Amino acid sequence: MLTSLQNPVVKQMSKLHAAKERRKQGQFLLEGTHLLEEACHANYPLTVVCATPEWQAAHPELWDRACQLSDRAESVSLNVLTKIATTVHPDGVVASANRRQDAAISFSASGFWLVLETIQDPGNLGTMIRTAAAAGAEGLCVSADSVDLDHPKVLRASAGQWFRLPLAVCEDLPASVRQWQQQQVQVIATEGTAPMTYWDIDYRPPTAILLGNEGSGLSADLLKLADKSVRIPLNAGVESLNVAIAAATILYEVRRQRELS
Repeated sequence: MLTSLQNPVVKQMSKLHAAKERRKQGQFLLEGTHLLEEACHANYPLTVVCATPEWQAAHPELWDRACQLSDRAESVSLNVLTKIATTVHPDGVVASANRRQDAAISFSASGFWLVLETIQDPGNLGTMIRTAAAAGAEGLCVSADSVDLDHPKVLRASAGQWFRLPLAVCEDLPASVRQWQQQQVQVIATEGTAPMTYWDIDYRPPTAILLGNEGSGLSADLLKLADKSVRIPLNAGVESLNVAIAAATILYEVRRQRELS
């Protein structure tokens, strides 16, 4: 059993708290029973899985499955687990895995993607991954200056949908938008002052739905490129909605229209 905080495996996994180190190692952390269950259900390969003996005794089948998917499995003390984990009170298991490859962004005849620019809050991003999956989106992509897709809080907030929904990073989002438009994909931007409300749009054609940064919204470049801009009506005195709430509102209008058609 690993009990030393100076163990090379412990030190290497602890470094994955930082985005720079996740990129350097090509690894990320997934923490907790639920996320490990979701990773195992998706047959996602693991590199190292660490669990306390107490957790192993409480979850023997999941431990066996995680060991099968992992290159290395270690029993660890609670002190070691706490050192590796990013949460204050880890529930007994933490694993590392290779960062996933970007999904290919393609639109079916009635498909839609959620496209996010400069999203900074990992909780918001994880919630939007979960919501996009629930609403039936074909995938979600973020601009390169957004929070990392494999930030630990993103994974937790996605409630396991991170392993199921196609995800991608767009290095040049304006260029990607132009390419989609050439493929007859309609690009719908969200803007607080847009003349059209979000329910005025026909979302049944292939559609990219653009939402922007939590504080400043979409950049001027993307707003100019969009085929149409829409707003979500708000009562007087309400400045804006949380971006994850805005995404859910529009995504479920898309789903409603497609189920009625």
